[in-house]
Amino acid sequence: MPKYKNFIGLGIAGNFALHLEQAGEAEDFKNIITAEEAAPKGMFPSYLPKKIVGAKEQLHVYPFSTSNIKHPKNDLNIQAEPEVGLICKLEYHIGKLHKITPTHFGAYNDCSIRVTGASKISDKKNWGLDSKGISDKLIAIDKFEDGGNIHDYSICSFLKRDAELHEYGEDVKVSGYSYFNGKLLDWMTDQINAQEDCDPLEPIGEYLFKCDNPHEAIISIGATRYTEYGEKTFLQIGDEIIIVVYNHTKLSFDEVKKDVQNHSYHEKDMSILTQIVD
Repeated sequence: MPKYKNFIGLGIAGNFALHLEQAGEAEDFKNIITAEEAAPKGMFPSYLPKKIVGAKEQLHVYPFSTSNIKHPKNDLNIQAEPEVGLICKLEYHIGKLHKITPTHFGAYNDCSIRVTGASKISDKKNWGLDSKGISDKLIAIDKFEDGGNIHDYSICSFLKRDAELHEYGEDVKVSGYSYFNGKLLDWMTDQINAQEDCDPLEPIGEYLFKCDNPHEAIISIGATRYTEYGEKTFLQIGDEIIIVVYNHTKLSFDEVKKDVQNHSYHEKDMSILTQIVD
């Protein structure tokens, strides 16, 4: 059985400055009102562990892969979205989500279709098998707050095409997310419970209830910014996308890039996701 078959897959839209603008998705959220200008725009489902009434059929297809991205092959543009994925425990009280506890983190690819006019964010997120990516090496979280080990990590990404390596996403600290630590956990809990079926958003709390309140989740906490190359480059069959979450107190970006070029990694200080587009 796939490792995360019984997990619910969720993601956050708009949790890193300027990504939505780069991805051409800011217009999708023009009617969404947030408590703060920097607040994320909402959450979306990428995988539901149970078939439920009211959710689109594609969300029941298991999308997570550690090695491949399946191209839709029907003239659609797809783009990798380098981000941090959290493995979380979910607790409930009187039928509602009560607490989210992150236990592990690592490199995640929230690969997305770039198409205008999609009715929901999730329409762009899960188009079938191997449409998402998560590293097979995750890092245990000691505490999800200031001083926790996740604050020692940065994320960067690369695209290898025709044997040439390109920087795809900016090299940024994981702590650079707009909402992080306890603020992020509180926001996610409230958002899941309150989010309604409105514009590009879906009723996540209702989905949890209909899925029998799953106790485990993969939550991708927001795509980081692209480089100029990454912003303009869609994935092609044969490409290799590499996303690295690395300990910046022990490794420099130049060392990480050299590791990627040589396919030889400081694995103790990294979570690496390498996917071939096929």
